[in-house]
Amino acid sequence: MLLATAALLTPGSLLAQQETRDNIIVSGQQEIDFATAMAEAPAGPEIEGIISARSDDRLQITADDGARTVIGFNEITEIRASKGLFGIGRESLGGEALLNGLPVTVKTVQLGSDLVASQIKLKGSDLKTANMIHNGTAQGFAEQTAATEALRSRVSDIDQYNVKRTTNVYFDTGKAKLSASGKADLCATAEAADDMNNALILVVGYTDSTGDYEYNQQLSEQRASRVVNYIQQNCGWKPYRMLTPTGMSEADPMASNDTASGKAQNRRVAVNILVSKGLDGL
Repeated sequence: MLLATAALLTPGSLLAQQETRDNIIVSGQQEIDFATAMAEAPAGPEIEGIISARSDDRLQITADDGARTVIGFNEITEIRASKGLFGIGRESLGGEALLNGLPVTVKTVQLGSDLVASQIKLKGSDLKTANMIHNGTAQGFAEQTAATEALRSRVSDIDQYNVKRTTNVYFDTGKAKLSASGKADLCATAEAADDMNNALILVVGYTDSTGDYEYNQQLSEQRASRVVNYIQQNCGWKPYRMLTPTGMSEADPMASNDTASGKAQNRRVAVNILVSKGLDGL
């Protein structure tokens, strides 16, 4: 389906019956050539992040700082994988390659009030991993279904865990972007958890007292989500060994919010390595 924007249609045409012919949309008596429209449109921002949602011809891209941008795409959009899927050259792809969780860099144009992708670039290795996760049948993931069910059956009735280790990663005020040291700490934590039998990871996001409750609740969830994505995508942690993450706003402060240093300690995500008491030592 090609993306039509209000700025390119006459007021009455939004309710008119449409039919698609190649790269042209016929709406009432008006023809819209998307190739021409996009070539003449002003350049928009370059967006870098992870595909966090998709609906038909629209993508939601979530950046490192948690910012979300909705971008349209159509048959004119160039979708390319660097180095290809076989490690050589570049490969042109179709829209079916745009899977959730895929890191992308998007060049955009401004069509009316909408951003539309003129080019979407991704790495072939990232696409291969995303396809493995999406299909659930590729080598390296084939055992996960059985492992997931086995693990769930063992812990479904157990609500008490031993906390084996907690790692805190810290954030700037109002931000959800991970620091270089935070990224290193996350992978070190995942590596430590991988050495423990039956270990699970629970991620909990927090904020300081800056801002109202609704803002801080959303920010704490964004921080937790960013940590979960990084652990799974960059540290090799299996999704089925992750408990549901949560955001706790400014609850459970580690220090007083009356000082700048105290607030800095409270702007955190806690990454907990847990082992069920019923399984600890097995």
